[in-house]
Amino acid sequence: MTHSDSVPFAGLRPERILDAVESLGYRCDGALMALNSYENRVWQIGIDDSPPLIAKFYRPERWSDAQIAEEHAFSAAMVADELPVVAPLVIGGKTLFVHGGFRFSLFPRQGGRAPEFAEPEILEWMGRLMARIHLVGAREPFAVRETLDIQRFGIDSRDWLLANHVIPPELETVWQGVADQALEGVRHCYARAGQVAHLRLHGDCHAGNVLWTQDGPHFVDFDDARMGPAIQDLWMLLSGDAEEMGLQFGHVLAGYETFREFDDRELQLVEALRTLRLLHHSAWLARRWNDPAFPAAFPWFATNRYWEERILELREQIAAMQESALVAR
Repeated sequence: MTHSDSVPFAGLRPERILDAVESLGYRCDGALMALNSYENRVWQIGIDDSPPLIAKFYRPERWSDAQIAEEHAFSAAMVADELPVVAPLVIGGKTLFVHGGFRFSLFPRQGGRAPEFAEPEILEWMGRLMARIHLVGAREPFAVRETLDIQRFGIDSRDWLLANHVIPPELETVWQGVADQALEGVRHCYARAGQVAHLRLHGDCHAGNVLWTQDGPHFVDFDDARMGPAIQDLWMLLSGDAEEMGLQFGHVLAGYETFREFDDRELQLVEALRTLRLLHHSAWLARRWNDPAFPAAFPWFATNRYWEERILELREQIAAMQESALVAR
């Protein structure tokens, strides 16, 4: 399955990575360790007589320079408010650099472990932190970064998958019918919620983007930052059935409302946002299939079983969106 002749990151060899870092005045000691990242390429770089740095090379053509600059400005604003966010280093007044045709930024290394979101104390702590992030996010909107909405995450994802004939022919009609039903359910959820505020978000608040230390959580990646409703940064902290998620959200909300009021109407959007994420994820995998890292990491994507499971998943979401909204307990 190939939908593009271009291969991202071709030519990003170890020597080029080290040269890029040294072009900013650092002296590398030769230690180079790849970190887990599919969308971009991220490396820990050893530095002579100093702690290692993290070099992030941005996927070509994903974000414009202006969109990356908005992400970096958002991170800087949070750091200025003393939030535990790892922001890019400012070198010569800049945070985004180009070397050998690749755009990159440098970050300080942040240690820590993935948090256990099921623990009440951690959920409350995360609620407090997300509220403080949202206070910064609500001060002004993004001007050029995307908005999380039905069109971009749902309709565009469905249409791209169909236009590029990604789905096995024998399953395409069934998948399209279920996807259409799911999108109609999403629209109903948005209609029930009404007009809710949009603000700058982290956008992808899962355990892999949080590092926990004895001082609490640290966010290390705002690459998916975009405009959207506050609940987008909260529902991904939850897991289990409706009862379990209600209990977990009660802890999140207790922490969140210490700093910022939460609009309960946004609870109507939890399953809708989950549905949009599922559609977007399938399209994301398909759009990245020309990147050699993706077939290696997601070999099951090009199988009938993958799409059969997605059809079942969307049917479950259609039923979930017809249920009552999540209730904090």
